[in-house]
Amino acid sequence: MRTYDLSPLSRSTIGFDRLLNLAETAQRAAEDTYPPYNIERLSEDRYQISLAVAGFSPDEISITAEQNVVTIEGTKTEQTKREYLYRGISTRQFKRQFSLADYVQVKGATFDNGLLQIELVREIPEAMKPRRIAINGAPAAYANVHKIEANAA
Repeated sequence: MRTYDLSPLSRSTIGFDRLLNLAETAQRAAEDTYPPYNIERLSEDRYQISLAVAGFSPDEISITAEQNVVTIEGTKTEQTKREYLYRGISTRQFKRQFSLADYVQVKGATFDNGLLQIELVREIPEAMKPRRIAINGAPAAYANVHKIEANAA
C-alpha cells in the first residue's frame, strides 16, 4: 500500500489539524490488521465494534474512551512456558484505536466466546436537536380564506 506524506499540508493549512490527524490515523490503521474486527450499525443511533481476541482473557484487555477516540489494548501475560509444534493463534499484544464522531459515546463492553463487543450510542444533546419554531400571525387554517359579506335578501 502507498503511504502519503501529509507534512506539506500541515505547513500550509490553518485549522485543519483534526482532519489531517484523521487522515494519518486512517493510513496507519490500514497497515495493521491485528486483531480483526467488525463495525456494525444496529440502529440509527446504535453501533457495535466486535474484535476477535482469541486467547485473551477479559483481565488482559483494557478499553479507554477519551473525547472522540476509543482505544482497546491487549497485553498477554504468559504464565507457563509451552512447547508449540505449530502456533497459529496469535496472542501478541495490540493497540487498536477507533475515532468516534461527535456525540458518540461508549455505553459498555462484553466479552463472550473470544469476541470483545463494544456498544456505542450517539446521543445528541437537546440543545443541538432540531426544534419546530412557531410562527406568529394569522392561524394557518385561515390564511387563504377571504371574508365575503352576506346581504339579507
